[in-house]
Amino acid sequence: MESSPLEMKKNLDKTFEYSLAAKREGAEIVCFPELSITGYLLDGFDGLYVKEGMDELVEVLKDVAAETGIVIMAGLVDVENAGRPMIAHFVFHPDGRVMVHRKTHLSQQEKALYGEGNEVKVFEASGISFGIQLCYEGHFPELSSIMALLGAEVIFFPHASPRGTPDDKLTSWSRHLTARAYDNSLFVVACNQVGAFRRGVFFPGVALILGPDGKAIACYRGKNERILLAELRSDVLKQIRENSMRFFLNSRRPELYKGILSYYLKNPG
Repeated sequence: MESSPLEMKKNLDKTFEYSLAAKREGAEIVCFPELSITGYLLDGFDGLYVKEGMDELVEVLKDVAAETGIVIMAGLVDVENAGRPMIAHFVFHPDGRVMVHRKTHLSQQEKALYGEGNEVKVFEASGISFGIQLCYEGHFPELSSIMALLGAEVIFFPHASPRGTPDDKLTSWSRHLTARAYDNSLFVVACNQVGAFRRGVFFPGVALILGPDGKAIACYRGKNERILLAELRSDVLKQIRENSMRFFLNSRRPELYKGILSYYLKNPG
């Protein structure tokens, strides 16, 4: 999706349109890119929530989920918490429930503007358990392992990742996202913003869905907005997780990994 910075009404209209289209295709959950409603902001927050406040946008998105009957994941700048604004991804259920993931790991550019979240959580919807990681978070394998140990069967990776061609971005994603799926025996669903960003920089349009064996189920790369639809089958997940040579988490030895924590306690920052 192309998410125009500070054009929340336009982005909300697209969210409603694409949610309806996904529902017509049989989807139960739809995931939009990082900061899909506010746009990806790195130049400050002037004009943010001037016409519509954050609470108003959340209420509208709750209505969209109720009207479409589909679980919607959409991105907003979260200004409701004490401290600095945060990059957040909200989960809106048709029954009115709202859940939120706040980005825990920020790029160097983002650190100048945003605060970091401090929780790694797993959510539930449509009979599945899932985690959310936003763009840069995907480069930290510990997050995916924790989510898998908490019961995640799917991890959604909404991105606002500029630079490069769609082929370049897919190559980059295929390196680390394939590992997240394979090492933790879970589904990975990733999508990026597409179109103009700022100062001549563009978001390459990429969407990728991987099975718990690390193999691609569906993929799109291009320069246009697009809905990528896939069926995530529980029998495929079960088959892999019941095979001791394909599911590795049960064989972990956490007592050997304490050195990671010890290192960071001795070398903070």
